[in-house]
Amino acid sequence: MDFNPVTDEPTLQLDEVSLRYKRSQSVLEGVDLVLEPQSFSILIGPSGAGKSSLLKLIYLTVRPTSGTLTLFGERIYNQSRNERARMRQRVGIVPQDLEFLDHLTLEENAALPLRVMGKKAKTYRDDVEELLVSLGLGRNLNAHPPELSAGQRQRLGIACALVSEPDLLLADEPTANVDPSTANRMLDLYLDINQRLGTTVLFATHSDDLYDDEGKSIYRLEKGKLTMEKAG
Repeated sequence: MDFNPVTDEPTLQLDEVSLRYKRSQSVLEGVDLVLEPQSFSILIGPSGAGKSSLLKLIYLTVRPTSGTLTLFGERIYNQSRNERARMRQRVGIVPQDLEFLDHLTLEENAALPLRVMGKKAKTYRDDVEELLVSLGLGRNLNAHPPELSAGQRQRLGIACALVSEPDLLLADEPTANVDPSTANRMLDLYLDINQRLGTTVLFATHSDDLYDDEGKSIYRLEKGKLTMEKAG
């Protein structure tokens, strides 16, 4: 699979971005964030800090109340639904609550985004199989989601996010429901994706035990406010 080339523009830039849902306090307040191409960043914060809301905002499923969001050099302002959908094709997201179609095999689940885009199976079948093999699911191609362990479900979620070859990959609490050993393997898997494919990665977690490694930018989100703890 040939992923998109690197450009000089930041993958993502947020300037003074705030988010408030109707009749609620601010979920995000004055957030500044820059993700450079091919970078790996970790977003740390407790439950309720606003991590999922920040990822939804980046994925363009919610709009900021104020501030500027620039994605792949394009300012996101008042685009139509179709224009936002086009931009979302360049962003992959692994949600915290993974949902699959249990009657489909792993290979069929991973290929769903391509089918939705109208692509023919013969044009992507080999690529999907190659992707699943690279994620350690080569022996499970014809298995169904209920047969998977928690770690395997995470890998399938990553496959579904990567199959359209995104420039930016968002991971929402991929270590929330696994043991510490599996959590570290998950982090290593995302690091491998970043290094091998050049995909920009933003990895959100509540854990403070996963980020003592060189080369990663560390951000902390507390009560809707973002601070940088370490530059990568």
